[in-house]
Amino acid sequence: MEQYILEMRQITKEFPGVRALKNVSFQVKPGEIHALCGENGAGKSTLMKVLSGVHPYGSYSGEILIDGVPQSFHNIRASEDAGIAIINQELSVIKQLNIGENIFLGNEPNHHGIIDWPKLYFETSKWLEEVGLKLRPDTKVVNLGVGQQQLVEIAKALSKQARILILDEPTAALTENEVETLMGILRRLRASGVSCIYISHKLAEVFAIADTITILRDGETIATKPVGDTSENEVISMMVGRELSDRFPRVDHHFGEVVMEVENFQVYDPDNPARQIIFDASFAVRQGEILGIAGLMGAGRTELVSSIFGGFSGHHTGTVRIAGKAVTIGSPVDAIRQGIALVTEDRKRYGLVLGQDVKKNLTLACLDDLCKYQVINFNEEIKQSEEQMAALRIKAPSLASNVNNLSGGNQQKVVVGKWLLTKPQILILDEPTRGIDVGAKFEIYNIMNQLKMSGVAIIMVSSELPEILGMSDRILVMHEGRISGEFLYNEADQETIMLAATGGN
Repeated sequence: MEQYILEMRQITKEFPGVRALKNVSFQVKPGEIHALCGENGAGKSTLMKVLSGVHPYGSYSGEILIDGVPQSFHNIRASEDAGIAIINQELSVIKQLNIGENIFLGNEPNHHGIIDWPKLYFETSKWLEEVGLKLRPDTKVVNLGVGQQQLVEIAKALSKQARILILDEPTAALTENEVETLMGILRRLRASGVSCIYISHKLAEVFAIADTITILRDGETIATKPVGDTSENEVISMMVGRELSDRFPRVDHHFGEVVMEVENFQVYDPDNPARQIIFDASFAVRQGEILGIAGLMGAGRTELVSSIFGGFSGHHTGTVRIAGKAVTIGSPVDAIRQGIALVTEDRKRYGLVLGQDVKKNLTLACLDDLCKYQVINFNEEIKQSEEQMAALRIKAPSLASNVNNLSGGNQQKVVVGKWLLTKPQILILDEPTRGIDVGAKFEIYNIMNQLKMSGVAIIMVSSELPEILGMSDRILVMHEGRISGEFLYNEADQETIMLAATGGN
């Protein structure tokens, strides 16, 4: 009989109004990287919360075994004591503490109850070296980029000497170099006998690093296969329950008039007003066109589009014209009134009100259209919310469900739906499919195509080059705050874009 370090048998977990897991079984071998794939809402995160003690023993049915011994984790600490560590998709670092304090939070080396700071920082230095971060252990986390914060989370998990390491979308905010560092770490862990559970929508990464793949769909186990016995297309088909013949369903379309022009746009750092971060950006976008904006992390893409929308706190200069008329946009309210919408890259911080329900989040940006004499037409609000929920296939028990309880992909659909209800002329999408599974991505792409055919101008910022190449009609590339290249989609490839993104000619 094959030995497993972890067995989860017939796990069933229910929430009010929904069964999240239905008799799911999942096994991991010692020293194996086991990928867990599925659409948003398939049950991946719920299964890992059961394993990590977030959903305690007794709140689910089924059995968990470590080295063949049944376990009953009543809390997260009990799971950690059994050798399980989890790196969540949403960062859990405390930004006002330094790196060492974050890594050893709750597990500080001490002598008779007094923290041994020299030992803490010495141990921190070792783990920082392990993850390739050349930083002082006493560096405040608030001063780190998102990618560096993610590597601190990884260092924290490694410091617990975990035998089973769970990574939930670990590369979502990492640069290419940081991804390579992470892959090297995982390979070393595998060689030392540590088992890793790798959750990712990036199937190219899954096939590059995993030994085995388990697919979940609608809370049930669909299949478990060695990586060598399957393919990306087969995995996608099992995830969504149907064939996706083309992952990027581009449609050809004749563009209309220029709807927005940006001329000599300059943006300055909000913390250092003398420091310029966007230099002389000029471009135009036409009705029915998808304009992709590519570039490496830190190139200034988000600062550019959020400044145009009036949502960036740094000072900016330059001219924005809508339908040939110069406009002044000092806030998102001004932008909305000019027919501009922005789906931000950080949905939880800027896109949603997490304490509110689905309906209120969907209608947040279009309340002016739902009001008469400052009184909301609740029947119309419900009607429009229901239509948007159905059109985007948002999975939630009801419109009254708290948006914080939805999966990441369904939260993203709520953000997109909120802006579609404003009926924008210009839709800016900043990383629109980050953290979204392939099935949901396909739906977002089809929505983009429908908007494009109806004459909406779309500006799409994306770090995924296949997405940029697959959906854009025209591509701008940014490098260090400047537009360094412009290509029609059929003139560009990944190498051409990367050359422009790195400042090459």
